[in-house]
Amino acid sequence: MTGTAQAIRGHRGLALFSGGFRPFFLFASLWGAVVAPIWVAALHLNGGLVAGLDGRAWHVHEMLFGFLCGVIAGFLLTAIPNWTGRLPVTGRGLAGLFGLWVAGRLASFAPPALAPLAAVVDASFLVVFALVVWREIIAGRNRRNLPVCLMVTLLAAANILYHVAPWLAGADQLAQRLALALAAGLLSLIGGRIVPSFTQNWLGARKIAPGPTPFGRYDAFVLALTVLALGAWIIAPFAAAAGWLLAGAGVAHTVRLLRWRGWKARGEPLVWILHIGYAWLALGLGLIGAGVLAPSQVPATLGVHALGAGAVGVMTLAVMTRATLGHTGRPREADRRTVWIYLAVLAAALTRLCAPLHDNSPVLLAVSAGLWTLAFGGFALVYGPLLIGQRAGRAG
Repeated sequence: MTGTAQAIRGHRGLALFSGGFRPFFLFASLWGAVVAPIWVAALHLNGGLVAGLDGRAWHVHEMLFGFLCGVIAGFLLTAIPNWTGRLPVTGRGLAGLFGLWVAGRLASFAPPALAPLAAVVDASFLVVFALVVWREIIAGRNRRNLPVCLMVTLLAAANILYHVAPWLAGADQLAQRLALALAAGLLSLIGGRIVPSFTQNWLGARKIAPGPTPFGRYDAFVLALTVLALGAWIIAPFAAAAGWLLAGAGVAHTVRLLRWRGWKARGEPLVWILHIGYAWLALGLGLIGAGVLAPSQVPATLGVHALGAGAVGVMTLAVMTRATLGHTGRPREADRRTVWIYLAVLAAALTRLCAPLHDNSPVLLAVSAGLWTLAFGGFALVYGPLLIGQRAGRAG
């Protein structure tokens, strides 16, 4: 890990490519900030079309495989060197990987006649990224994180599956469920490490006890139940068994969250936002399960957006703000601007959750998109200078 830090500090090229979190956090947040309003605008001004294609399909794809996968790339390229002790991907290698991600976003606007070529361009990023993740984890003999390799590989497969939807009926819906399930799985796995760890660090520094309950059999049970529930939902999304398993997983995650005693860290926004993000994960799983069991009372999209706009939106901002501060040499303290960013994304998620309950009100959709843009655009505005600048304390 010392070598990793030294490699980052010793990078002499453009600061933006001195660490994976820098380009991916900055531009994924900018992309996330524009995807939602583009879709809402197309919905009302262009007959629901984006680049001649169904705007909803474009929106779903770009949120899952563009925005979210960009954030995942930034996080993993920063975390894996700490897991393995290997040098991070920086410089030209990082710039090339980032260039593939950018090419995929540009390809999303290709006209229908170029759809096959655009699909190849877009799919290449996750395929190459998965190979990089496998290489680093295996070379570092870090068997504990082989599940992460598998999840990234399945994300790449889900993206390819999404692109073959015109020739394979139902492939787009299957790809969407798979991608959402993988996002939930990553939040369960990685969130289950960082939320109690950062909470314990904060509480321990202030000699507040007891802290979060350490990882144990119950946590292993929750992860296993989550994998089983999400697997059932992917394969049989309308089966009652999948609904009950998802509902059970939602309850299990709620209990797991309570065992971390997050209320004790309510004085630090960088910590409590992680707990709220994880709470959205529990809520999302429970609502998806409820939608399966009682479709006439609970709209199917309710749980999907609790998971997407809520869990994914809140957790990505929570991780990006904390990681950016720490890895650029700043104190891990949330200023007033950061708190407003958190409040904006929470308001966006709540508003988006209300829309299906009011016949997808155009006003609520527009307000939610605006708040989402405010949150992620705000992150880019506030944290962008840190991401493109030198690490604090370094000359030049």
